[in-house]
Amino acid sequence: MPEGAPSDNPADKLVAIVDDDDSVRELIEFLVKKEGFRAETASDGEAGIAKIQQTRPNLVVLDLMLPRYGGFEVLRQLQQSEETARIPIVVVTGRYTDRSTAEMIRQESNVMDFIEKPIKPTLFSVALHKIMGTRPRLESGGAI
Repeated sequence: MPEGAPSDNPADKLVAIVDDDDSVRELIEFLVKKEGFRAETASDGEAGIAKIQQTRPNLVVLDLMLPRYGGFEVLRQLQQSEETARIPIVVVTGRYTDRSTAEMIRQESNVMDFIEKPIKPTLFSVALHKIMGTRPRLESGGAI
């Protein structure tokens, strides 16, 4: 494959997961890896920003309610940096969000999707592949 050419192989893509809830972060990491992507995780906004700046992921899964910089603050910091402004973000939240707030979040330039917890694995996986232009891995021996 020529250098710089886009890849539809999930193994070529890195997903950064920023969520302070250990069980949710681990579930998202499991789902991301199950789909064949690589994953990096952070448990608060400050660590998330550092990890994203360091690893330059292809996608960020970002919780809104975080210690040490909330999700909105992380969004703004990423938008202000030329290196991270174009990284697509999937916002996840366990907090009830009214329709107008959800729409406001979706209007952010780098927010590609907004998912409420509990996360539905199938919908989450479809969103990952759609945003990153990848194809789901075929499970061996299983029908599609």
